Amino acid sequence: MSILVATDLGEIELTEWLKCLHEAMPGETLITDRLGWDAQDIDIAIVANPSEGSLQGLSSLRLIQSLWAGVDKLLGDITLPPEVPLARMVDPAMNQAMAQTALWAVLGIHRGFFRYAQQQSAKEWKQLPQCRADEVTVAMLGLGEMGRTVAQRLATNGYCVIGWSRKPAQVPGVESRHGDSALGPVLAQANIVLNLLPLTGETRGIFDRKRFVQMRRGASIVNLARGAHVVDADLLEALGTGQIEHAVLDVFHAEPLPCGHAFWTHPQVTVLPHVAALTDPRSASAVVAKNVRALRRGLPLQHLVDRSKGY
Repeated sequence: MSILVATDLGEIELTEWLKCLHEAMPGETLITDRLGWDAQDIDIAIVANPSEGSLQGLSSLRLIQSLWAGVDKLLGDITLPPEVPLARMVDPAMNQAMAQTALWAVLGIHRGFFRYAQQQSAKEWKQLPQCRADEVTVAMLGLGEMGRTVAQRLATNGYCVIGWSRKPAQVPGVESRHGDSALGPVLAQANIVLNLLPLTGETRGIFDRKRFVQMRRGASIVNLARGAHVVDADLLEALGTGQIEHAVLDVFHAEPLPCGHAFWTHPQVTVLPHVAALTDPRSASAVVAKNVRALRRGLPLQHLVDRSKGY
């Protein structure tokens, strides 16, 4: 049996992925083009933004393994075979990379480093007030694998972390709350709100005017999840009124972020080009290989997506 690698990766990036996948699964046959292959011989698909319909007609398909942590775009493809198990990427190396970015963003806001960068541009020498990390409350929204890693990293660095998720979740050293009724009070307590929620029908546009009003005046937001979580116009309004002091944004409705978008030049917005935690082909290929071996041996698969929940 063969494995179809269906992606929109460029030639150089795809070559690197294939090299790492071959090294992790030396006995497997990897193909990148279905033409010339019998569809019945393909039982696994490794995907990263596959083109719509690219997995149709694969009657022997037994596993769709995503190379990305988020699967919202995949689930939006109506041609995705509904009966085939879908696994998302959960890579400890990616989790650590996300924790590093989150800590940088929180430190940048807490210690005024983004404001100091603006002062440097203006050649302005001015010391800002400084508080301790334990005086800063961070609301960590989303307590999945990645969110738990981030919450623990922030707590280890002295921040007061309150985790929130839709269902109960326990994270050592972190106060956690759950359910819709708890979200407003959590937002009201936080100096910094950090979003790592999955994108679902319930969370799309969750950061709108209503939520910004619930946040403590002068709080900041860090969005490292999906651009569609934020209503851009409402965030710009909240920044303009002083309800929100600063926004660190790694993800956007349209990527690349259009040149004319207000976020590019807004003095209270820090823009990243979707780099908070890039998938590393070396470590991610090992994760893929583990699931492939499990499938071949009839063992349970890891990190399967509940399609009814969207993650």
